Amino acid sequence: MSKESVFTMKLESELRDAFMAEAQATHRPASQLVREFMRDFIRRQRDAREHDSWFRGEVEQALREVDDPAVRRIPHDEVMAELRARITRVAKRAD
Repeated sequence: MSKESVFTMKLESELRDAFMAEAQATHRPASQLVREFMRDFIRRQRDAREHDSWFRGEVEQALREVDDPAVRRIPHDEVMAELRARITRVAKRAD
């Protein structure tokens, strides 16, 4: 990919100096590291947006299902009674 743009930014001298020293210690140009940081940031932001969109879709679908009369609903008391019965059966087997 050709490099045709210049990116200028203001930052503290100490941060710049420390970054340049660490870049030099890894034998990599600072500009290469900044490009990698930018690409990683872009990827993470896109992934987060995609996940958020997927999650919102799941929630919307669940909310639609709550209002759907075709979806079978089991009363809380019935669910709890079944769970108590299962717990009792497992406890008896453990004895």
